Amino acid sequence: MRLRLLAVVSVTAFLATACGALPDSGSGQRTVTVWLMKDSASKDFLKRFTEDFERTHGALRLDIRIQEWTGIGEKVQAALKERDTSAPDVIEVGNTQVAQYVDGGGLSDLTLESMRDWGMNAWLPGLAEPGRFGTRQFGVPWYAANRVVVYRKDLFERAGIKQPPKSREQWLADTERLNSGGNQGIYLAGQDWYTLSGFIWDEGGDLAKETTSGNWEGTLQTPAAVRGMDFYRRLQALGDGPVDADEEHPPQSGVFAKGRVAQIVAVPGLVQAIERTNPALKGKLGFFPVPGKTAAAPGAVFTGGSDLVVPKNTDDREGATAVVAALAGAKWQTELARTMNYVPNKTTLADAVAGEEGAAAMAAGAAHGRATPSSPRWAAVEADNPIKVYMSKVLSGADPATEARRASARITKTLADEGE
Repeated sequence: MRLRLLAVVSVTAFLATACGALPDSGSGQRTVTVWLMKDSASKDFLKRFTEDFERTHGALRLDIRIQEWTGIGEKVQAALKERDTSAPDVIEVGNTQVAQYVDGGGLSDLTLESMRDWGMNAWLPGLAEPGRFGTRQFGVPWYAANRVVVYRKDLFERAGIKQPPKSREQWLADTERLNSGGNQGIYLAGQDWYTLSGFIWDEGGDLAKETTSGNWEGTLQTPAAVRGMDFYRRLQALGDGPVDADEEHPPQSGVFAKGRVAQIVAVPGLVQAIERTNPALKGKLGFFPVPGKTAAAPGAVFTGGSDLVVPKNTDDREGATAVVAALAGAKWQTELARTMNYVPNKTTLADAVAGEEGAAAMAAGAAHGRATPSSPRWAAVEADNPIKVYMSKVLSGADPATEARRASARITKTLADEGE
């Protein structure tokens, strides 16, 4: 999502070296060009997928090209305007990026295939909703990752907490017990707005809403959103997280690794960095879904991840949709989830990661996942984020209702601004 044209690594070249040269295209075979993002899938996964796909789709060959996240937004926009054979036929995009590409008119409508063939009703909402506009589906969910609570099992045991909390009130009570003896009950930075979003969604609120006239308005001032912020305030107070910084300043993995924090809200993969910094914590860390308002269901969480899109200018829509069908289908979703510890794109496939504690906690939360508002201008909101300012002001003692109105007004203005 940042600009700079970096080297494109062709997985096809790797496969040709490993498995022999690709067949001559003069034999009636067609090549489908696929752009996937760096580190979204391992080389071994892509090798296995390519071999299986080409074996089961005799007329099609794959040219998988790995892209850097840096500058990908501008690169995709340019590709959607190309008319030559070098343009990609399938592109992996961040789930919250789909809106800007739809707004430019460059994506194919995949509604028919999604309804008829791909089981869209079981897709994770946090991946499916950002790819849907009105009744039309443009982005097809590929994989998800979301925040969970990473906790110290030994500190929970020492505090007499026998199992992780399932409701928000129990979470507060447990965290208060943990916040003693020189330990922080939780390290929650004051500007972790992704975590705040989940609390707002749990209360029935939102960050912004599209009006009947098609305009977008900030909605942090609604009673539901204010209640979400109040829960955040109560939880954040049970630790020493800075009120004027986000979870990367300083990196919360480093704070947790010092050994005096009972919990953080993070993706499970952050544990690797924690254990590298403090190997003594190996075997002491666990995961549970962010608790919900009641124990009946986990809390809502922001769902990150990727969707697959097909450019409108592809010269092989049939081949492109065959690739999407395979990557998003049950067989390769299961393989991807197990290989990369992702959450599969359907709630019905959650068992694929049942044996991995962190991924299983993610999957439980992802069933209640959401994404940021689908306005094509939302990236501009994040670039100069008024939600962070709002959070810091409230946590410093300012009036929540007043600050919420101010933040909402800034969001509304940014979403209405059609300038770059």
